[in-house]
Amino acid sequence: MARWADIEDALGIEVYFCEPRSPWQRPTNEQANGLRHRWLPKRTDLNIGAARLAVIEDRLNTMPRKLNNWNSAQTVCNQLCRDHQ
Repeated sequence: MARWADIEDALGIEVYFCEPRSPWQRPTNEQANGLRHRWLPKRTDLNIGAARLAVIEDRLNTMPRKLNNWNSAQTVCNQLCRDHQ
């Protein structure tokens, strides 16, 4: 986030940085890491092929999440893109 100040200015938002070794400050990120580790445990060799990685990507992006009112990340992204056209 080398240009975080530019992002704040351009979008009119505040950028927040969590403290190191403080996972409770970034629960959404930790939740996503846990979901990712279902399919790719730590130290997994990622040379498993593009097709297998695409399947994992699709499962993560289409999984309903409480954070998104039980919509998937893909659904939320599609809605946001439609709203900003």
